[in-house]
Amino acid sequence: MSQKSDGMNYAPQGKPSPVVKPGEFVFAATHLDHGHINGQCNGLVEAGAQLKWVYDADTAKAEAFAAQRPGSKVARSLDEILDDAEVKLVAAAAIPNLRGPLGCKVMEAGKDYFTDKTPFTTLDQLDQAKATVARTGRKYAVYFSERLHVESAMYATELVQQGAIGQVVQVIGLGPHRLNAPSRPDWFFKKEQYGGILCDIGSHQFEQFLTFTGATDATVTNAAVANFNSPEYPELEDFGEANLVGDNGASNYIRVDWLTPAGLSTWGDGRMTILGTKGYIELRKYVDIGREKTGDHVYLVDDKGEHHLEVAGKVGFKFFGQLILDCLNGTEKAMTQRHAFKAAELCLRAQAAARRIG
Repeated sequence: MSQKSDGMNYAPQGKPSPVVKPGEFVFAATHLDHGHINGQCNGLVEAGAQLKWVYDADTAKAEAFAAQRPGSKVARSLDEILDDAEVKLVAAAAIPNLRGPLGCKVMEAGKDYFTDKTPFTTLDQLDQAKATVARTGRKYAVYFSERLHVESAMYATELVQQGAIGQVVQVIGLGPHRLNAPSRPDWFFKKEQYGGILCDIGSHQFEQFLTFTGATDATVTNAAVANFNSPEYPELEDFGEANLVGDNGASNYIRVDWLTPAGLSTWGDGRMTILGTKGYIELRKYVDIGREKTGDHVYLVDDKGEHHLEVAGKVGFKFFGQLILDCLNGTEKAMTQRHAFKAAELCLRAQAAARRIG
């Protein structure tokens, strides 16, 4: 199956744009349970980081991963990575309910942590991570790939910050994904391990709402989940929706699902509409159905007219370089810790509030 049609192993590649000299920022990759670890490592290496170690309990998986990344080697244990003073950051894509405890262990060892989303499956894990960050001064960074590794979404971030559509008053986020059940590991279908659909893929949407509206907190006003089409997997939620109201009055509606039909050319028709007081933006992230198989289409309507911008290959992925420099300099330019934790909290609160429908 091609990478573009398989969301679990979708790993965007950009142009090398190093922010450090070779060997100046060394990192490790561990717990290769989700294919997003490929995108996490691609982004860091393109920004100049050096992958030194790879670890997974499945040695064959670790060896295959390292073989594709010259210069990296397989660690015998997680402790071998944590004991290496040269390693500044540990990237991981563990089973979701293990991500929080793993991050705390990494930070206690004096290293920054970069996890796949969703970063937690319980509020207790979030509280533990907050306490560990406060105690150690380390970073708990999160790979919210549907903004950070999507050029149209990063371009929209800049448009909004420049005031191109005025004050943002609503964000509608649609995050459909292809289920492709045979390729999924067992944990994917166990709610205690994946956390629920609003917690899992919903986390992307809540992070984008906070980013585009500038809200620093929000209230969940409605949330629902369902299993419409997968009775053979009773713990799977294949549909979720939620409404938020930000502390600045901005509103949010999200819909996430595992109902993408086989005929779509990519793994999900991710879309977003950002409404402002002076215009609006629509993102067609991965495909423009019936027109273009390409992604990264930005539609902007403002007082000057209607604009269609194709930004693939033109924007890059600055988050990764910013994260490296943040780790080296103690800054927060890539994403503040408060923002990452608030996005995590909102997806957990929406999941907890969700009523079952269908």
